[in-house]
Amino acid sequence: MPNDNLTVKQQREQRRQEKVAALKAKQAAERRRNRLGIIGAVVGGVAVIAIIVSIVIVNAQPQVDPETIEIADVEEFDGLEGTHVQGVVDYEMTPPAGGPHNQVWLNCGIYEEPVQNENAVHSLEHGAVWVTYDPAALSEAEIETLRDSVPSTYMVVSPFEGLESPVVASAWGAQVALDGVDDPRLQDFITKYRQSQNAPEPGALCTQGIEGEGLIS
Repeated sequence: MPNDNLTVKQQREQRRQEKVAALKAKQAAERRRNRLGIIGAVVGGVAVIAIIVSIVIVNAQPQVDPETIEIADVEEFDGLEGTHVQGVVDYEMTPPAGGPHNQVWLNCGIYEEPVQNENAVHSLEHGAVWVTYDPAALSEAEIETLRDSVPSTYMVVSPFEGLESPVVASAWGAQVALDGVDDPRLQDFITKYRQSQNAPEPGALCTQGIEGEGLIS
């Protein structure tokens, strides 16, 4: 505001200086906004680049064809019947890896109690992998490790007393006896046979069937 004690010339100079100061303040504010915009663009650009790089890396990783995985000592069983039956079935392999089975499948999951063979075989027909273990041959820590090492879907894990090996992995028409929970063939078997086209009905439900005793997850 002009000072009444100033001369006209001094008042004009004062107004000029005020306008200059206001202009400089406006320009400084614009420069700050521009800097923030540049910083935001750089940060956003870096984030986008990081996402793109991660996608490229993931896509660049070779995808393993399950059919090409070779697993030592896998037994395969051809010509298995998939008929529905009532009652107990006398299977040719232990644990069973296919054949006649109950019309209701077992809900996939982790069990701490033995499950019914005939229901579990129906789950194998749907593309599940059934991992059985002899509770007398494994420690509690090893059992927990086994449970934690398998995928969360299309898997059945349960105890099975009297196995010839500590752990046995079974799928429809295939089975492998394993030396323990850290046997690398376990993960290979799961990758090769879980949801395999060798199963009669891969992708069919592994839920909404019958829940066995001792389901924990």
